Amino acid sequence: MNRRVLVVGLLVASPLLAVLAVSFRYDPHFIRSPLLGKEAPNFRLVDIDGGTYELAALRGQPVVINFWATYCPPCIVEHPMLSQAADHYRGQAHFLGVIYQDDENLIRKFVDQRGRWGPSLIDPDGRAAIAYGVYGPPETFFVDRDGKIVDKVIGEVTASHLRATLEPLL
Repeated sequence: MNRRVLVVGLLVASPLLAVLAVSFRYDPHFIRSPLLGKEAPNFRLVDIDGGTYELAALRGQPVVINFWATYCPPCIVEHPMLSQAADHYRGQAHFLGVIYQDDENLIRKFVDQRGRWGPSLIDPDGRAAIAYGVYGPPETFFVDRDGKIVDKVIGEVTASHLRATLEPLL
């Protein structure tokens, strides 16, 4: 084996292996969003019933924004918990569901069968998802009463995480 090839291979592979080894210490569902601590990107979206919602108009109360879809198993699992939380925090916080690349008819059928925990907002061209840097559903953003993003969860959000993040914002 050529010694130069071995040395070059080790020089290329070593930093990559070091990054991989260090990354094992972190939760794979946690990706620090560059939006944390910044103003939440505003959006104006229509829900499946025709109502219009603008994020900026909800200032003064915390907002939980959940990007979800009917084809997403973790979204189905977290749906009952979000329903309970939305009921519990009614009048204290807003809960918005932004549909991520899904069919409006499937959304209607889903919410008719399982109930609603907030408006199901259609993001027809994906601009809201792009503005928030969404990789895929579910992703949940917590926005404080001043409109700043204080937390982001990739994957299923748990009741304990939701409570621990939302309570201080009330």
